[in-house]
Amino acid sequence: MFKRLKRLFGKSRPSVNVIRLEGTIASGRGPSAQLNAKGLEQQLKKAFKKGTTAVALAINCPGGSPVQSALIASRIRQLADENKIPVIAFCEDVAASGGYWLACAADEIYADENSIIGSIGVIAGSFGAPKALAKLGLERRVYTAGNSKSTNDPFKPENPKDVAKLKSLLSEIHGSFKAMVRARRAGKLKAKEQDLFDGSFWTGRKALSLGLIDAIGHRDTVLKAKFGDKLDVNEMSPGKGFGARLLGLGSRHALATDFAEAAIAAVEGRALWQRFGL
Repeated sequence: MFKRLKRLFGKSRPSVNVIRLEGTIASGRGPSAQLNAKGLEQQLKKAFKKGTTAVALAINCPGGSPVQSALIASRIRQLADENKIPVIAFCEDVAASGGYWLACAADEIYADENSIIGSIGVIAGSFGAPKALAKLGLERRVYTAGNSKSTNDPFKPENPKDVAKLKSLLSEIHGSFKAMVRARRAGKLKAKEQDLFDGSFWTGRKALSLGLIDAIGHRDTVLKAKFGDKLDVNEMSPGKGFGARLLGLGSRHALATDFAEAAIAAVEGRALWQRFGL
């Protein structure tokens, strides 16, 4: 019936599906996993269905897990290439670190002139309290099979060899991030790599001059300019998660665990956002 109507009244309206990538990127099952490959899978499949004109990524993300960033970006590219559907990223308050990794999955990147863009680097944070236990009269006992099993133990003095290993690991991950940016922004980058890839971040206006984004623009305006006023914009609904468990779905133990994870996630997430003054 619908095919007959299309033949009678002409082509169907252009249709753009919007995937909102908002929050920190983390693996896991609880609320700390705001954005991860598993949680986004159903949205991504729906967004790239046949007949879709384009997929828009609405990004507001300060970063997080590099592995999940890579998995999400790779899945977006796989579905886009398989279905031959263009992807357009719209950066909102921030698309930095892992958030910018996600933006690079798009064919075009737009941002507000005041958006925070970049932070192409990798960071690992910890703490050191080697004297704390002694002051409390406590003795730490750790037994390992393998000389490197207790690497970077926060209750031991910092070991230069452990630090070197960690920095080497971070350098490898940074290399993957840089390779992604080089590949997806090929021919568009307008500054030296040592300046682009040192972890700095910029406003959208500056990011444009550096070639990290394609233009200053907002979602509705850009989409109408590309596809016309008669355009269907469809927001993809997120799957059930932490909210469903709060409404009584799941065991008491799982709920208690979720609250504990939520508290930790709130602190970690807040720290990520504050790096960019947000």
